[in-house]
Amino acid sequence: MKEYTKRSYLIVLIFLLVALVFLVKLFRLQVLDSTYKQYATNNVLREVVQYPARGLIYDRNGELLVYNRTAYDLLITPREVKQFDTTLLCNLLDVTRFELEEGIKKAKNYSWYKPSILVKQISPENYAILQEQLYKFEGFHSQARTLREYSSTAAAHALGYVGEVTSNDISKDAYYKPGDYIGISGIEKTYERQLRGTKGVKKNLVDVHNRIQGSYRNGREDIPAQIGQNITTTLDLDLQLYAEQLFQNKKGAVVAIEPSTGEVLAMLSAPVYDPGLLVGRVRGSNYAKLLADTLKPLFNRALQAKYPPGSTFKTVNALIGLQEGAINTHTRFTCNGPGSYPIKCTHNHVTPANVVDGIRESCNPFMWNTFRNIVGMYPTAAEGFREWRNYVQNFGIGTILGEDFSNALKGDLPSEELYNRIYGAGHWNALTVRSLAIGQGELGVTPLQMANVASVVANRGYYYEPHIVKEIENDTIRSSINDKHEVGVDAVHFEPIIEGMHQSIKGLYYLPGIDYCGKTGTIQNNQGIEHGAFEAFAPQDDPKIAVFVYVENSKWGASYAAPIAGLMIEKYLNDTIANNRKWIEERMMDANLLDSGEPE
Repeated sequence: MKEYTKRSYLIVLIFLLVALVFLVKLFRLQVLDSTYKQYATNNVLREVVQYPARGLIYDRNGELLVYNRTAYDLLITPREVKQFDTTLLCNLLDVTRFELEEGIKKAKNYSWYKPSILVKQISPENYAILQEQLYKFEGFHSQARTLREYSSTAAAHALGYVGEVTSNDISKDAYYKPGDYIGISGIEKTYERQLRGTKGVKKNLVDVHNRIQGSYRNGREDIPAQIGQNITTTLDLDLQLYAEQLFQNKKGAVVAIEPSTGEVLAMLSAPVYDPGLLVGRVRGSNYAKLLADTLKPLFNRALQAKYPPGSTFKTVNALIGLQEGAINTHTRFTCNGPGSYPIKCTHNHVTPANVVDGIRESCNPFMWNTFRNIVGMYPTAAEGFREWRNYVQNFGIGTILGEDFSNALKGDLPSEELYNRIYGAGHWNALTVRSLAIGQGELGVTPLQMANVASVVANRGYYYEPHIVKEIENDTIRSSINDKHEVGVDAVHFEPIIEGMHQSIKGLYYLPGIDYCGKTGTIQNNQGIEHGAFEAFAPQDDPKIAVFVYVENSKWGASYAAPIAGLMIEKYLNDTIANNRKWIEERMMDANLLDSGEPE
């Protein structure tokens, strides 16, 4: 009997121990461990990313350039998906069965448990229809986001565009997740951090049909999105639009700058394109078409084209000569006979010419002799060239000007090392590289750089960093834009250059009531018709605008580049074009230089 009692106690004890183990296990799972609670919560809780609206972009006068419109993404969480009507969903989304299946496959490869975007940028109209049927598709839900919208087709290259992040973007910045958008070019790229805002999270309760039933914990755990900061640019929308009208059916670029501040008033690369083409679900196909276009509308000629500046560069060469003492205002060079060798003059004018004549008449021999004298002032040609090159670089050529232009190139400013590789050290001199004196040879500049040169001349020896953003909402602009950059040429040396530029205008395109100064350039082109360029500023004694115009295959600088620059100056300063100059405006707008024939 006692043995039986002991056995009974042992069995009871074993059961008690087992029960205790289960109780401890249940206590740990239900009280101490929140994992299962979280699983249960996740079945009724949906976290939706709240994408902030990007900051708005305005022109210098408060005109809206870029704003936002609402669109929707359809997301899928593979583990939650149940059998659904594929045909119905394809019809609602306007996608093919193949596209839908590929999207689901991609989502599964990414994660079975995390939501990923299946269809992007659904319009509000289509989303309204989809939303009514969405309860039929378990594992699918939507989120709102914003797309860019444009008030006009102007300034596409300057504003830039927004596109989907790459894996490289995500690896660089943890803020971004697959399916997010980022500024790809222009202002959208340079000021991405200010424009993008900060994402938020909204937690919703959903029913068994995946329909939202309300906010989780009355929104106490929601994180609101912070909208992006608005940006005011330096661009003048009216001037930008006018430049684009003048450049219809032409290739080239225009940059206009306010010399006293460095603010970019207009920046055009032609041919232009409608920035709205790179928004929405059609962005991919439109981008492919633009990329395949032989006229290269996506190529930003204002910042990336490395054009030989031709005779517009002669102002820089002459200024260096004056500063170095290689020439002075009394120096004269002949432009015929032995004195014109090896670069002949292409114009018929009084000779010998002084520096004012040399600029006014764009005299090649004067510029060659000036260049030779500069280089010859030093013990070796390499030393003289090196000094000449340093001056050129001070004008902003061969450098990246400022921080606002993310895709800008330095251009080509040849170095001593380059010529040593080509000709051998000690085996080249001023004669070897003489084409540089007239803006040809290995020299390649961007229109932004040459507009900056025009600003330097207008300011008589200095410039402010060219920039395209004037103000950021609740933020400050970097102080470096207020730094004065001296080019190392005394102000007194600019007067004969400016006088030569002013005299050349009197015989070219006179602007009633406006004293302005300009310099033409005709650039050799081994592959076709010559290019034309023009740099100018106005008014002469109180400059408000400096402009550089480059028109490809326009034969002469005076044919199209000069009148376009004159019209832009008149438009900016007078806000209108005089009646007696309307014929010039019409001629510029009607001209088609994209045809194979020569321009008029």
